[in-house]
Amino acid sequence: MMVVLLGATTLVLVAVAPWVLSAAAGGKNLKSPQKVEVDIIDDNFILRWNRSDESVGNVTFSFDYQKTGMDNWIKLSGCQNITSTKCNFSSLKLNVYEEIKLRIRAEKENTSSWYEVDSFTPFRKAQIGPPEVHLEAEDKAIVIHISPGTKDSVMWALDGLSFTYSLVIWKNSSGVEERIENIYSRHKIYKLSPETTYCLKVKAALLTSWKIGVYSPVHCIKTTVENELPPPENIEVSVQNQNYVLKWDYTYANMTFQVQWLHAFLKRNPGNHLYKWKQIPDCENVKTTQCVFPQNVFQKGIYLLRVQASDGNNTSFWSEEIKFDTEIQAFLLPPVFNIRSLSDSFHIYIGAPKQSGNTPVIQDYPLIYEIIFWENTSNAERKIIEKKTDVTVPNLKPLTVYCVKARAHTMDEKLNKSSVFSDAVCEKTKPVFLRCINYVFFPSLKPSSSIDEYFSEQPLKNLLLSTSEEQIEKCFIIENISTIATVEETNQTDEDHKKYSSQTSQDSGNYSNEDESESKTSEELQQDFV
Repeated sequence: MMVVLLGATTLVLVAVAPWVLSAAAGGKNLKSPQKVEVDIIDDNFILRWNRSDESVGNVTFSFDYQKTGMDNWIKLSGCQNITSTKCNFSSLKLNVYEEIKLRIRAEKENTSSWYEVDSFTPFRKAQIGPPEVHLEAEDKAIVIHISPGTKDSVMWALDGLSFTYSLVIWKNSSGVEERIENIYSRHKIYKLSPETTYCLKVKAALLTSWKIGVYSPVHCIKTTVENELPPPENIEVSVQNQNYVLKWDYTYANMTFQVQWLHAFLKRNPGNHLYKWKQIPDCENVKTTQCVFPQNVFQKGIYLLRVQASDGNNTSFWSEEIKFDTEIQAFLLPPVFNIRSLSDSFHIYIGAPKQSGNTPVIQDYPLIYEIIFWENTSNAERKIIEKKTDVTVPNLKPLTVYCVKARAHTMDEKLNKSSVFSDAVCEKTKPVFLRCINYVFFPSLKPSSSIDEYFSEQPLKNLLLSTSEEQIEKCFIIENISTIATVEETNQTDEDHKKYSSQTSQDSGNYSNEDESESKTSEELQQDFV
């Protein structure tokens, strides 16, 4: 090798042997490491890389880092003189929202050139690790306590309340999986079977940052023996005047109940909220399946409610928790409606509820309507669910009194709010006109009971039946005849009965008792009504 030395006036060439540089470098040149990967899970910072030359032994590796705005490089704690191809620098106190750079080199007697890693922001690169899971068993439910995998995490310090969780649960004996999405740190799964082993796994998510974590290990637990007292069911809250009315269903009589409430936002916080539930005034040791308490008990907000039953010796588990939004509940009033009665159906027209001053209430959210109807002489109810405000209730009996009540539900399942039922309105369906007349009655004969039933209104009787020989026949215009019934035969017929004849338009309109050449059979009369 020739080394050129430049002087002011002379040029001197000096020959240097190649072994001199090689010896100065300590032997064989080292190559830089390659394919550096940064793995961040929660607060664990891991670096992995590949050796460039596996044939060279006793090589160590060291990292430097540089923060944004710095000119100098700083040795990375935990990643100096590493003999393997992995190091952990979790102990480094970093601003996880600040961009940093890394570089690595190989070291022996000499060192390789630096290999720089693309800059990154720890928070953006971080993944959510598996959460910690703790289970508690009831007879028909499992309580799940979930917390992020790293306690007092630096990475998620500003997002602890934003975590949501999803889980997969299955019976250990079947393996059929059910997925439950968007739950919080304490969740209760209901409607399970007693004395049955269930398994589940949970993962966390930060939807605001588009981060989905990995599943926890599988946890299994067996539900307990069925409790003697079941929990209350079908809890509903309504508003009456200045009070809230809380109602529920229960299987047994002669029970006492208590009701508790909790701020809904506490569900987002990890930990046990058992001692944060509070008793609702006037809803402790109640003997009925409802309790009434003033609206001023709750400030504006969202709450959770639950009910428990007791017979003095035994106590049920708590009921399913229901969400109670004071703002929405106060404005979700029962609908008002009008009924138009036909012979075989009702047409129901639903309107907005009225507030004081008879002013309609403006609903800012879409509603669906639940309509319950039943015969006035029966307890058998039928139900219709409709989004429309113009509803037809079909397949009703003529001349029958039916009662109708309705309530509104929010279409948004997250709100899960319902009004109370409106007051029942009862209407009688209209009669049905005959399409076919099998027999004709003389004035002296009493109509059959079926005629009385279907033609109870006097104008229809007058149209078909004469009450005396001298009565003048009347004409009526019948509109909207949708269904025609057939009158059944009776044993009062007589083959010797005389046929009656209808008079021409010039006649008096009285019925005749004598046979006439222009008399009509009942079959012909049918055609006049068709």
